[in-house]
Amino acid sequence: MASVELLDSGELAGATRHTRSDGKSRIIRLNSQQDEKFAGNRISTAKYSFWSFVPSFLFEQFRRYSNIFFLLIALLQQIPDVSPTGRYTTLVPLIFILAVSALKEIIEDVKRHTADLEINNREVEVLRDSYWQWVKWKSVGVGDFVKVRNETFFPADLILYSSSEPKGLCYIETSNLDGETNLKIRQGLRETSKLLETKDLTSLRGFMECEQPNRLLYEFAGRLKLGPREDLSLGPDQLLLRGAKLQNTTWIFGQVVYTGHETKLMKNSTAAPLKRSTVDKLTNNQILLLFVLLLVVSFISAIFSHIWSNSSEGVNAWYIGLPRIDGTEFAFNMLTFVILYNNLIPISLTVTLEVVRFIQAMFINRDLDMYHKESDTPATARTSNLNEELGQVRYIFSDKTGTLTRNVMEFKGCSVSGVIYGPEQLFVCHTVIPEREDGQLIYHAASPDERALVYGASKLGYVFETRTPDFVLINALGVEVQYEILNVLEFTSTRKRMSVIAKGPDGKIRLFCKGADSVIYERLAERGNPDSTRLTTQSHLEEFATQGLRTLCCAVTEISSQSYKEWLQIFEKASKSIQNREVKLEEAANMIETNLRLIGATAIEDKLQDMVPETIAALLNAGIRVWVLTGDKQETAINIGYSCRLLKQSMELLIINQESLDATRECILGYVNDLGRGDNGQVLSKESDAAVIIDGKTLKYALSCDLRRDFLDLCTNCRAVICCRASPIQKAEIVEYVTQQTGAVTLAIGDGANDVAMIQKAHVGVGISGQEGLQAACASDYAIAQFSYLSKLLFVHGAWNYDRMCKLIFYSFYKNICLYIIELWFAIYSGWSGQIIFERWTIGFYNMFFTSAQPIAMGIFERKCSQEIRMRFPVLYMPAQDSFGLKTFFYWVGNSVLHSIMLFWLTSYLVGDGIVWNSGREGGYLVLGNFVYTYVVVVVSLKAGLETKSWTAFTHLAIWGSVFLWVAFLLAYSQIYKLGLPIGAEIFGIGNMVMSSPVFWVGLFFVPVVTLLPDIIVKAIHGSLFQSLDDQLRESEVNNQDPTEIFNRKKGRLAFAWPPRSCTV
Repeated sequence: MASVELLDSGELAGATRHTRSDGKSRIIRLNSQQDEKFAGNRISTAKYSFWSFVPSFLFEQFRRYSNIFFLLIALLQQIPDVSPTGRYTTLVPLIFILAVSALKEIIEDVKRHTADLEINNREVEVLRDSYWQWVKWKSVGVGDFVKVRNETFFPADLILYSSSEPKGLCYIETSNLDGETNLKIRQGLRETSKLLETKDLTSLRGFMECEQPNRLLYEFAGRLKLGPREDLSLGPDQLLLRGAKLQNTTWIFGQVVYTGHETKLMKNSTAAPLKRSTVDKLTNNQILLLFVLLLVVSFISAIFSHIWSNSSEGVNAWYIGLPRIDGTEFAFNMLTFVILYNNLIPISLTVTLEVVRFIQAMFINRDLDMYHKESDTPATARTSNLNEELGQVRYIFSDKTGTLTRNVMEFKGCSVSGVIYGPEQLFVCHTVIPEREDGQLIYHAASPDERALVYGASKLGYVFETRTPDFVLINALGVEVQYEILNVLEFTSTRKRMSVIAKGPDGKIRLFCKGADSVIYERLAERGNPDSTRLTTQSHLEEFATQGLRTLCCAVTEISSQSYKEWLQIFEKASKSIQNREVKLEEAANMIETNLRLIGATAIEDKLQDMVPETIAALLNAGIRVWVLTGDKQETAINIGYSCRLLKQSMELLIINQESLDATRECILGYVNDLGRGDNGQVLSKESDAAVIIDGKTLKYALSCDLRRDFLDLCTNCRAVICCRASPIQKAEIVEYVTQQTGAVTLAIGDGANDVAMIQKAHVGVGISGQEGLQAACASDYAIAQFSYLSKLLFVHGAWNYDRMCKLIFYSFYKNICLYIIELWFAIYSGWSGQIIFERWTIGFYNMFFTSAQPIAMGIFERKCSQEIRMRFPVLYMPAQDSFGLKTFFYWVGNSVLHSIMLFWLTSYLVGDGIVWNSGREGGYLVLGNFVYTYVVVVVSLKAGLETKSWTAFTHLAIWGSVFLWVAFLLAYSQIYKLGLPIGAEIFGIGNMVMSSPVFWVGLFFVPVVTLLPDIIVKAIHGSLFQSLDDQLRESEVNNQDPTEIFNRKKGRLAFAWPPRSCTV
């Protein structure tokens, strides 16, 4: 049993009161009732509960303007004598659409509830009443001591006290948190690692103070008070997170600090930023235009109704019983016409878009060309709302390591000054964990660079054998050498370095540091680093970088025992602080990481992924600007730029390396003036065959408020941009500023946690499921396994989906206007009374049944060119990007109005005075209405066929099946009244009357042909004389001709300046 000094109750209460006063930290008592109530451990990832479903669902649905509009129409229809279409013709379709959406939400939420139930009912051993009891996870509370066994998950965030391994060590896997499958070490404090029995835990008294719950996975600050001794510092090494799994360790004892939705896992489960596609935003604007059109038409109709009622014709129509028109009646007439024309806005569009996008996402998920067999990773559409956005990308922002490269590092060489420092010392500075499997030494590391360094050293005879909490053991050319590890100063993206303070076999204390050359060189001592060594190492670094290798500098300094003791007090004080611990630790690290002696440099190769050069070349040919944002050295980044074909030898390199804001401004404006000389230096009017190269330090100045616009103008005018030594926040800022300034659709792609910020800032975020885990993939909109898959994602799925969605939306507007604006033409003959020409339920069923399949077929199967053609000729990607604008919108609206005019008046001409049978009988307005309705269904279906470039079985079924469905419905519905049902009285017998009329069959051929004849002529002329590139390639494909001849006629060459100009200081 461990001997631990305990606090008495008075000391504990006083300490607790003192610590809780600021409210910025959490106090957890040991083996005692807690002073405050903490969150329970039950979690819920479901969107709704039984009681909240109805209000939450309705709130979500009626945030959409279209649903609010149709609800308003449904309410107006309940006013007596206002609605010409009945009381339920809008309400029933609206309820149907809401019911479909509700069913989808319920099915998805039931899955979440089932998963939550399984997790909440898992069991773990909890120390209760001095005994270990099996308790469900949902009953675990803050302050509980738990016993977690091997191969099981942690039920909450725990502080590790002790384990079955020596010195409180344990191994964990965090793939559920960050996607990394390599094992990580956690270690309990020396003072708690001896608590190995139940009675040791039950006898503990004291308290733990820690920071409030937050979402920072790799940070934790706390202290443990077990007696009158000094506080014990708690940090990330003692934290076991919910979602992680215990591995290679029989058991651990831990105390719960955060539970349920306060755990770091759940804190990181917040919803990603809501992104809406450009098409969605433009569609909303177009729906507003349709609403304005609706109001204008309704107002005009109300005015004509007023004029007609006061005319002699209206006054003499006493048999109609029209009320006297005054201000109130004018308002009622206005409402009547708003209800009459409300379907100009398609009620089914939202549901149609959701269905189509869902199926498009399935196509992406099941595309075998984007399936990575080696890692068993398919492409994943994590959202379907941005499918069409993939077809409009103008800028791509890419990480380098793990995105363009494989992130599989291979040690290629090192530069060592002299022979004083052996390679075994070089490879002390890391956090690699060695493990033997079947006699083989396997290295686990959070960083692929570190694994490559240690593996490379082993090939040179310096084998890293063992790691314990206190020392590491190295086999140096057959001789075992042990280093006592005193402190580890962790690597961060801000520090760009890591250090280890160790005591060597000779008893001396040394600090080993490795990191970027920029941060190492500025910490070198003035003495002990000859200029020759610095210059030689610098030249070696540049040589390595020009070969595309990743470089690190290594340095060391010897620390006296007295200096180390003085520094250790500062470091321990910083490590025990609850607030701003990371800042204080960095300040302490800066104090000791000085007066370094340069050892040398290492070079690691990170090869490009397969097909990266070809993919980038294709992206550039498609008119997409590619920016690489990397943390590597400038020389390495430039070399990779040439290797992956982002840079060409003919391209002018605009290098910006400055030490001040003024110098940066002068350099940028100089480049702007030089490139803008064709326009008197005022405007960068055309794209330059140049590339901007800038480092992270200068980027800080370039993104300042007064220089940002000029810098981005310069960058957006160039074909490529490479930002070196860029931090994660700088990456996100660049994406955000380019998105705001250009208004173009941006895509960010990366594979690591440092890429999450820029992925979420871009219009479209793509994550690579790579060596650095799944954090980028989990934060993305689309996840792929290889950068090369981006070409098919954009050129095929993106271009197809954009074209499909444009046609679907415009066609939806077209078909609705085509039918419902006919009510306006009929109003001319009905005395502007609001009388409808169609039976009321057929009005509502038009969108739900008879014209619902055509837009779905367009949205799923339509394509201008095959995927082989699109992948072979990336230039096809760009021309279609402007097809969803107001010009096209008004073309479709005008086309639909023209068709509605021809459909109504051609049919009226055929019907004449209404006698459409040989017997001389006439059928009334409903016969005319069903003539028109049938011709409308035929015309809009054939119009869908005219707009379709790719015919499938479903396309045929949607077009011809919709026509036959309407005919079958008309015949059946017109007979349903005789079954005694209270519907269909007005249309009773109309079906047989329509089908028995010779005039109807003549019109069935004549009216659609005449109506669509102008469209056919325009398409014939366009297809013959004004063929687009898509049309030409599709024609060549159909005729089995070589399409390259089309491009051979368009070839041209440009010459550009060389060599690059530089503003390096």
